[in-house]
Amino acid sequence: MNEAHTRQNHGSSGVSRRTFTAAIAGLGAFAALGGGRAVAQTPARNVVLLHGLFADGSSWSEVIPLLQAAGLNVTSVQNPLTSLPEAVAAAQRVLDRQDGPTVLAGHSFSGMIVTEAGVHTNVSALVYVAARAPDAGEDFAALAKTFPTPPASAGVVFDGDEGRLGEAAFLRDFAGDLPETRARALFAVQQPFRKELLAGRTTHAAWRTKPSFYAVSTEDRTIDPDLERFMAKRMGATTIEVKASHVSLISQPDTIAQLILSASRTV
Repeated sequence: MNEAHTRQNHGSSGVSRRTFTAAIAGLGAFAALGGGRAVAQTPARNVVLLHGLFADGSSWSEVIPLLQAAGLNVTSVQNPLTSLPEAVAAAQRVLDRQDGPTVLAGHSFSGMIVTEAGVHTNVSALVYVAARAPDAGEDFAALAKTFPTPPASAGVVFDGDEGRLGEAAFLRDFAGDLPETRARALFAVQQPFRKELLAGRTTHAAWRTKPSFYAVSTEDRTIDPDLERFMAKRMGATTIEVKASHVSLISQPDTIAQLILSASRTV
């Protein structure tokens, strides 16, 4: 496996045209990381984005305009956060609507959905952003217990069957590299999840047959960075390391958009 280690200063959550232009110029370097995979004869025209726990589809709002500026058709799925089968079904309905090769990208918990729904015939490549990447039938909770417990875990609170992340943990352990005003705005739109969602196991592991890319967050306090590295290495993913919190897609959207664009040119 080839690995690129991208270490950057914490950036603004806003879109920087100059930074993104530089990122586009660097796409060739990222494409070279694909472990010998060929460049697609027909590059992906579509990107489907999936959000994880403690968030909604707007968590991709910094990345979306960068991908659109590159000419891609982008859809951010609203994950119902009820059960894994229902979340996968929501993604599959969107994938069914795509008109050709499609990159499927997921953040955090939605890596479960990427792993399961990624076997869809329209999916040409997978992108995991600080995301879960289980094997088929694997108990992710058991896997995670073999690594240090991340601090955010202590901040999860339940109201009956619905779980969410408390404000202190959200600001410190989930979005710790964002300006406080931005982090509080994200906290305000946090969607609760059902306990049943956490019990789901994948029946497929799309990364075993599809080109895969992984962005490790080195300062992650929601998923242990070494667990992220383990999953990325196990799948043979083209891997970058970003000095960011769990929400690198918000704090460093240029880097994440660059990785997705690289995936769109790879089979």
